[in-house]
Amino acid sequence: MGMTGWYLHHHGAGHLTRFRAVRPHLAGDVTVFSSLPAPQNLPPDTRWVRLDLDNDGTPDPAGADPTAGGLLHWAPLGHAGHARRLAVIADAIAGQRFDRFVVDVSVEVALFVRLLGVATVVVTQPGDRGDGPHRLAYASAARVLAPWPAGAHRSPAQHGLVEVGGISRFDGRTRDGEPDPGTVLVLGGGTAESDLTDRVARAAAATPGTRWSIAGGSTWIEDPWEALLRAEVVIAAAGQNSIADLAAAGARAVVVPQPRPFDEQVATGRFLADHQLAVVEARWPDDDAWPVVLDQARALEPDWALWGVTGAAHRAADAIAQVRS
Repeated sequence: MGMTGWYLHHHGAGHLTRFRAVRPHLAGDVTVFSSLPAPQNLPPDTRWVRLDLDNDGTPDPAGADPTAGGLLHWAPLGHAGHARRLAVIADAIAGQRFDRFVVDVSVEVALFVRLLGVATVVVTQPGDRGDGPHRLAYASAARVLAPWPAGAHRSPAQHGLVEVGGISRFDGRTRDGEPDPGTVLVLGGGTAESDLTDRVARAAAATPGTRWSIAGGSTWIEDPWEALLRAEVVIAAAGQNSIADLAAAGARAVVVPQPRPFDEQVATGRFLADHQLAVVEARWPDDDAWPVVLDQARALEPDWALWGVTGAAHRAADAIAQVRS
């Protein structure tokens, strides 16, 4: 199997969550490169290399031609952290053979690793990815890994696209029991905690007979599986991990896509609405709209099998293992 490199972007928890779902199915040694701190309880045969940040400090990287005139997404001039993080990756590749390198996600790391002679598996995201930098990263990759079911999104990748289905950390868990009537669970990603707490309090006041709870921020739940199963309705953003978890739990859901680059979550929300998998709202509903919105969600009979969660992490690992430099 040899050595697999894996770059994890530091924005949010989704890239790490996806890695942790796939890693148990991937044989051999894995070295992870990320600006995130190493999580506790790393899987066996997994090494974590901490990278410097490339989005802070002086000079302001946002004002240092980070796109190289539109050719790239993020390569700020004169930024020491950016230089050091790439140097660490180069030093590792020079010192040990890597058979493949998963990049989730960075156009610059994907191109840099390929220039160093290592075959890449580039994780793609939903939304409009037809810009030049994305196309170049996909064209240079041996595989383009899509964590969604076949046909859910258009991709500009011309070759090597593997649509594995939604990758959930809960794939394979048993669903037991029935939801508790009147319970509403809000998955708290993407919104400031104080604002979300206020919104939820007002929504609860507008829906007598319901019991609202939040999984996020100061009410973080490390393993929300039981909470997902018990909730009559789940409120979530349209991130890839959140949707895969909803699918794994068979949840009736209200999905509110959050503003993201390339309209990532808007694209996912469109698929969910078109296939009646969730009630999709363009923004957080007004207080007096919640009774109708919750009734619409309760009436759903979502066929979450369409999202392809069962076996997705295993299929992703297989697609990665097939690549060899």
